[in-house]
Amino acid sequence: MLAAPPVFYLIPGLGADERVFQFLQLCGEVHVLRWLAPQTPAEPLPHYAARLAAAVPTGQPCWLVGVSFGGVLAQEVAALRPLARVVLISSFVSPRELPWVGRLARTTGLHRLVPAQLLPLLPRVAQWFFGARNGGEYRLLRQILRDTDPAFTRWAIAQLLQWPGRPWLPIVRIHGTTDRLLPAGAALSQHALPGGHLIIINQAAEISHILNELAENLNGRHAERSGKDASLHSA
Repeated sequence: MLAAPPVFYLIPGLGADERVFQFLQLCGEVHVLRWLAPQTPAEPLPHYAARLAAAVPTGQPCWLVGVSFGGVLAQEVAALRPLARVVLISSFVSPRELPWVGRLARTTGLHRLVPAQLLPLLPRVAQWFFGARNGGEYRLLRQILRDTDPAFTRWAIAQLLQWPGRPWLPIVRIHGTTDRLLPAGAALSQHALPGGHLIIINQAAEISHILNELAENLNGRHAERSGKDASLHSA
């Protein structure tokens, strides 16, 4: 029995959109879960995730692929969709993985003193942190920063820093070995790839291969199990 084609739901990082997925080549049905505007400046992350999960049918086996902050949302959506499997790209599962600046902001609330409008004005600083390696990556990063809504950024950073994590959730992790934003992730990932926080762009071919292989292996196991079940019923 042939398994159904895999279904991928892609969740971009903070302020980003489907542009970060433009170089992926996935074999299956692909949807991008677009960011929603927070209902209030203090909307809890689980409540937000429930609204985002409305686009994912409850009984549908699928892959939730989240990049950076999108990985946090992927984990929250997966808690509401038991048939979903999670892949994190340049993301984290516990606040213990945040760099010292993030842990300090989590403890002290220091991030509230930094205007969200400041980030788009510092594209070269962002280039270093994100590891944008060439003109094309830098231009894309600059466009994403320019298009980011400051109110959404402020909400997302506050929610990210308050997030307790879901370290018990079964996930597959893909991380850059020189990620300056989340440097601890590579050592905790099944797939450590050369590059920084933007491996979704500059390692898109390898990430596509990993995702397609994961989906193919899972579909193969499901098809084998279905064939065994059919044989038992016909015996």
